[in-house]
Amino acid sequence: MALLTVQNISLTGLTPTFTAADSLGDEFPNDGNAFLVVKNDGASDITVTIDSQKPCSYGYDHDVTVTVPAGSEKWIGPFPQNRFNDTNGRVQVSYSDVTSVTVAVVEVE
Repeated sequence: MALLTVQNISLTGLTPTFTAADSLGDEFPNDGNAFLVVKNDGASDITVTIDSQKPCSYGYDHDVTVTVPAGSEKWIGPFPQNRFNDTNGRVQVSYSDVTSVTVAVVEVE
């Protein structure tokens, strides 16, 4: 599992750096303002799964799954800390496929 670096958006702008999605999943520190950006340059749709650590406001502990169509990009988040942070304060992510998939984590400074 790879640790992604959070990149801050500021008044002067940000050109995010994308890295290849890890086949074992990724994780990133979360202060409640982070967004996961997923680019799928592959030929097939993929599913991104965000691991829920605790129950949602309705009392159910369910992961969040997001489909990223082939050739597209999705911004996912923000992630409430009380639901998605693990004991290290990180969000854990997995992917149905990582072929031609790149990711970045961004937040407002």
